[in-house]
Amino acid sequence: MEWTDDAIVLSVRQHGESSTILEVLTRSHGRHLGLVRGGRKTKPVLQPGNTVQLHWRARLAEHLGNFTAELICARAGALMDNHQALAGLNAFTSVAIATLPERGPLYDPVFVAANILLDAMMEDGIGHWGPVYVRWELGLLEALGFGLDLSACAATGTIDDLAYVSPKSGRAVSAEAGAPYASRLYALPQFLLGSQHAVTSGDIAAGLALTGRFLFERVLRPHGKTMPPSRLRLESLTEHEEGESR
Repeated sequence: MEWTDDAIVLSVRQHGESSTILEVLTRSHGRHLGLVRGGRKTKPVLQPGNTVQLHWRARLAEHLGNFTAELICARAGALMDNHQALAGLNAFTSVAIATLPERGPLYDPVFVAANILLDAMMEDGIGHWGPVYVRWELGLLEALGFGLDLSACAATGTIDDLAYVSPKSGRAVSAEAGAPYASRLYALPQFLLGSQHAVTSGDIAAGLALTGRFLFERVLRPHGKTMPPSRLRLESLTEHEEGESR
């Protein structure tokens, strides 16, 4: 059994004296683990956030198998040198590990969007890549079968003035229909409705609160899991940064 695929490194842990267990998000094989023999010698390549080309081989499909890796895009150094980017990287890797089943199916857009997100993290601060992160989690929910319906108001059917999301149905609600229940609804950041809407103050925090709610309630909690601490730290960091910018 063998295959070759592009992958983003999610985690690396030592195995024995010289080998490592590599955990990755692949384009076509989902979240996957494998053994890299002598992996400690290629430590700069096998770092979270880097994109690599992997070759996996095993005698049987259910075996852990062996990886060999070649670097495609090195990001780890730049991401780890910036505290905001490092917070985003840690949130991304922990959410991917917590939510994606090992060797489960994965839509190609989730992998492609992850590369776009990580590239954005190297370019600027959280105000630049924060909305990209929110969109990535929104796409992740869709890939897992729990996508939100932001196309029209759940109560009236209107497509205008959508302002909230129901925490139960995951459907959008208009400002007028949702006004009496605003305290029980989640704010809908307008940038999630299309690129014609600018990102305004508080939108990234609101977006993280929204996607975090559904990742926890629909994906994590049913399997007895909690929200990863690094994801909670990213939400707190975003609230702080957006609060200071007001």
